[in-house]
Amino acid sequence: MGYVSTEWSWLPLTLLGAGLLCLIIFCLDVFKNVHFNSSLAKQNWFAAGTIIFLSVFLISLNWTAKSRDIRFDLTQGQQHTLTDFTRQILSSLKQKINITVLYVGIPPKYMEDRLREYQAAGKGMVTTEVIDPLVDLGRAAQFGSMVKGDEKKVIVQSALVKKELDLASDDEMTEERLTNVVIQVSRPSKTVYFLSGHNEFDPKKSGDNGMDQFKTALENNNFIVKPLLLGISSAPIPDDCDVLVIAGPKEPLSFTEETAIEKYLEQGGRAFIMVEQVLVSTEDKPLTVEQLKKNPSLNSLLNPWGVKVGDDVVVDLASHASGDVGSPATKRYLPHKGIIHDLDYTFYLRPRSILPVQAIRSTIKTTPLVLTMSAQQSWGETNRYLKVKYDQDDQLGPVPIAFVIWEAQYGFKKSDTRIVLFTDADFLTDAYITYYSNMQMGLNVMNWLAETPYQVFYNKQAFNKVPKADMTSRQKKEVVLILLAIPFLIIILGVMARMGRG
Repeated sequence: MGYVSTEWSWLPLTLLGAGLLCLIIFCLDVFKNVHFNSSLAKQNWFAAGTIIFLSVFLISLNWTAKSRDIRFDLTQGQQHTLTDFTRQILSSLKQKINITVLYVGIPPKYMEDRLREYQAAGKGMVTTEVIDPLVDLGRAAQFGSMVKGDEKKVIVQSALVKKELDLASDDEMTEERLTNVVIQVSRPSKTVYFLSGHNEFDPKKSGDNGMDQFKTALENNNFIVKPLLLGISSAPIPDDCDVLVIAGPKEPLSFTEETAIEKYLEQGGRAFIMVEQVLVSTEDKPLTVEQLKKNPSLNSLLNPWGVKVGDDVVVDLASHASGDVGSPATKRYLPHKGIIHDLDYTFYLRPRSILPVQAIRSTIKTTPLVLTMSAQQSWGETNRYLKVKYDQDDQLGPVPIAFVIWEAQYGFKKSDTRIVLFTDADFLTDAYITYYSNMQMGLNVMNWLAETPYQVFYNKQAFNKVPKADMTSRQKKEVVLILLAIPFLIIILGVMARMGRG
């Protein structure tokens, strides 16, 4: 009964004591002056055994339910179930987090359920509360903002940082939004610079040629995104740059810019470099000298680090996306726990091949990361007019289209140098980032480069639209009836045994 009432007060203790007393009296009475080989004794043994079995079963069932956190979420959309990632974040908190909801009126049921889940998963490191600022004006004023008549917001704060999540525009307190704010207040942010000035894909621009969704995902995972225009000045890469992103430049970098980037990498910098596809044409429209300079390979920057980007188009006749053999789809990844975990297929638009070359130092380590799926049916097509046919000048598959470059910290280096090279940038643009595991690949790369365990969510749950699993009054009565019937069942069995003996 203590497990039903959730506490051992006088009522459950009284009921438990009365039940045990009745059981003892019954056992003493039914076997008094009864010969153990008689038919009556066998009936009594059966009744007693049944009662003992039911008692042990109910005690074991209640003990298991109390000691083990085993639950089944039968609601549509898994309203009461946190993702494994959120549970990992909450269970690994190093400082206490308080989640306060300022909500005028009665908050939605899902909100209370969600807060309860976060507090349970936080294991003492997360506290939650819901405040109606019009009812408890003094408590709401402690959060330092002017209370509005339609106040709806979430305040997440640690000892040093406070973040707010606005719900006034009918936005829901989804797990994705709330967990990302928890991450922001519990861990230091990282700064990522996107190189600009060469017609790279713009993280501030939305649409097919923008990377706005990738930028948003980075910000949700506690990255601060900034543009970087080196120009013709000799200014170095900013000291607060945790990761430098070069997102598919279409114009060549200047010598000064390459020198600044090279110095940054030599000192232990981190870079996510994406080289764009070679331009192709038809035989009646040959490429001009200027066109051949477009979408530079960046080999002058990459060769010293042990890799060379080819002037070809990787094709895969067996595994590609959208009917385009020049858009290979693959899940052939070399083992790299920090990047390839949780990945399914990714696909790339006309990537180039990558070959290892002699690095400037033996301490530089290079390894392929992504390769085409098929072997005999994929290669690096060198024909710029896209006459797709394998010949001896083409690199036969599986063809590397992404590489990881690493050099350990030594001497004047501030940290390990980490470089991830992809020969396509389109896969992270707004047009393609939501396909397959493209988004996850981009985030995994950034997390490995910056040494952060952050992650974005994809399946947003609309909790307001999820039907509540509340019991009806009839169902509640049935539950109460069942709970009350159990002790009476024991009494009835005892009476029947007594009457049978008589």
